[in-house]
Amino acid sequence: MKTFDIVAALAFAGLGVRSLVHWVRLEYEGTRATDVALYALFVTGRVGMWVVLATAFTLYALTETRGRAFVDDAREHQWLFMVFLILGGVQLVSSYLLRQRSEGR
Repeated sequence: MKTFDIVAALAFAGLGVRSLVHWVRLEYEGTRATDVALYALFVTGRVGMWVVLATAFTLYALTETRGRAFVDDAREHQWLFMVFLILGGVQLVSSYLLRQRSEGR
């Protein structure tokens, strides 16, 4: 099972790096500081979700216990789920606001 966790962590980390490179290379043509800040929040949410997934699988791979004890040990990292949801919310809200601003022009 640890092999799967390590492979998944590496895959998610790679997707995070790829996402960061893609969104940083994309030229954003925002004219207002609020648009640029919303775009930065969007990119942070997008990349951060991949990084949180990679972190979760890395922590699961580093957990030595098995069975019911693994569930108890993994419960220590349940805060990562909230970070994942918050980053998803940031991405959703910022993309919605960016769309509303671009349609209003």
